[in-house]
Amino acid sequence: MKVIIDGKVIDAKPESTILEAARKEGVHIPTLCYHKKLSPYGGCRLCIVEVEGIPRLVASCTTPVTEGMVVRTDTEQIKKVRKTIVELILSNHPNECMVCEQNGRCELQDLAYEFGLKEIRFVGEKNVHPIQNQNPLIERDYNKCILCGRCVRMCDEVQGVGAVDFSQRGFHAKIATEYDGVLSCEFCGNCVEVCPVGALTGKISRFKGRSWEAKKTKTICNYCGCGCTIIMHAKDGQVVRVSHSEDTTVNEGCMCVKGKFGFEYINHEDRLKTPLIRKEGKLQETTWEEALGRVAENLARIKKEYGSNSIAGLSSAKCTNEDNYVFQKFMRTVIGTNNVDHCARY
Repeated sequence: MKVIIDGKVIDAKPESTILEAARKEGVHIPTLCYHKKLSPYGGCRLCIVEVEGIPRLVASCTTPVTEGMVVRTDTEQIKKVRKTIVELILSNHPNECMVCEQNGRCELQDLAYEFGLKEIRFVGEKNVHPIQNQNPLIERDYNKCILCGRCVRMCDEVQGVGAVDFSQRGFHAKIATEYDGVLSCEFCGNCVEVCPVGALTGKISRFKGRSWEAKKTKTICNYCGCGCTIIMHAKDGQVVRVSHSEDTTVNEGCMCVKGKFGFEYINHEDRLKTPLIRKEGKLQETTWEEALGRVAENLARIKKEYGSNSIAGLSSAKCTNEDNYVFQKFMRTVIGTNNVDHCARY
């Protein structure tokens, strides 16, 4: 259908919202509560626009397009209201940008810069919540929470866990766990990924480098054979953080606890980086050629002396299905044994 946005006629899908249609055409509409993986919420109201024939500003993230709709996204009235909304949010937000882990990738900080906010006109009481850091992976600082609900919807709609939800009302409203207790979930960290501010952060990565200091490398998580795409953030040759990649069809930008937080092995002093073979009773580094030659030699010797069933093969969930298929085929046809097992269990 045809929709007119800021004087430009565009083609929009019937089921799309004004926000989706505008962003598809490169029209900037600021948001905080919106995320493309989650259901529309309409809580922050920053995406307000003018629609001809409607005598009030409407939230573009929850308003579907209609044939011939005329939309204005950047009038002076809209700018004034959006700026006031950001001021109101900041009036109940700590001024800790200098030491906040989200500095440089905070969406609220970007909006304050966009609207040129140096001072906040609104003063008054601020929420004071204790920092929740009882677990080793995620720190929850709800003093910085803007109640966008992204973490709630991610945990409920995508993960299907429902570990957190809105609690209380009005000024005292906050995100909380069941009975406001310790966070008990799968610790996938996807709530951390969608949080637009510094309310949810990964504890392993704290104070190990700003986002702009890190070298970002797109790669594949090696914890299983799913092939999830991730982005490694490295500073001074050390991986300090892992984030999701939107450019993927395997995991659609989501991760598990291992993919998100299990990266410390990369630089661990006990990590094996080269093959080892035993010489004179001690393990020594060697080449792959020598190591594989030793394996082939010993397998042939054991099979000849003790028979095929004296050998067993243990495969890994870190391999792909194709790798594991080739492995079991090798054990059954070359070695001649059905003693094949796999580590994919708790």
